[in-house]
Amino acid sequence: MTQPKKYVCKRAYKPVHIDGQIDDPAWAAAAWTDPFVDIEGDKKPLPRFRTQAKMLWDDDYFYVAAAMEEPHVWATLTEHDSVIFHDNDFEVFIDPDGDGARYFEFEINALNTTWDLYLNKTYRNGGSADNSWETHAKSAVHVMGTLNDSSDTDTGWRVEIAFPWDCFKEKGGMRCPPKGGDVWRVNFSRVEWHTDIVEGKYVKRAGLREDNWVWSPQGVVDMHIPEHWGFVEFVD
Repeated sequence: MTQPKKYVCKRAYKPVHIDGQIDDPAWAAAAWTDPFVDIEGDKKPLPRFRTQAKMLWDDDYFYVAAAMEEPHVWATLTEHDSVIFHDNDFEVFIDPDGDGARYFEFEINALNTTWDLYLNKTYRNGGSADNSWETHAKSAVHVMGTLNDSSDTDTGWRVEIAFPWDCFKEKGGMRCPPKGGDVWRVNFSRVEWHTDIVEGKYVKRAGLREDNWVWSPQGVVDMHIPEHWGFVEFVD
């Protein structure tokens, strides 16, 4: 099993405008993560499409952005707290104190439909998802192409999210906002389904499960192993 990834999260020198473009000047100081790999790591081939993320922070928000190559951008779910990974999606996992419990999950599709949930412990240890927890995050999606149009080829889609620190204060076990030098456990996942175009519609290919592409590999098909998530250090 490879070592968890590490990322130095710099302070944004000005607020980030959440529009999905990832073109605010503040983002120029934030490095992209390594390209995502299969959730099982080196056991599996590299993903078909490139995915990278970047992070920033300030006194009000933890900012996350992602850029995803995708020749056919589609999404169907429009209701908040739907099971978003039934569409192609981007997911954020955050364990502030790194204890392997009391962690947060956020999922978003190309329609900017979101699902946020809190787990007091991992599923394998008897945990269950609390869908009543809300991030009140600001999020936006930018599609480089045309959404749900099978007649053309797209370039991809981008996501920007601003998580208010207040959403982590009660359950996260760490000071919010953090101080320079604090380290949180974070990971990102991208769910990608194989699809065919049938009568102009995107249809999931029968008999194939989804691909799971991640920043810090898990070793198995299970995102809920926080000890394998990346280390994010907040710096001033």
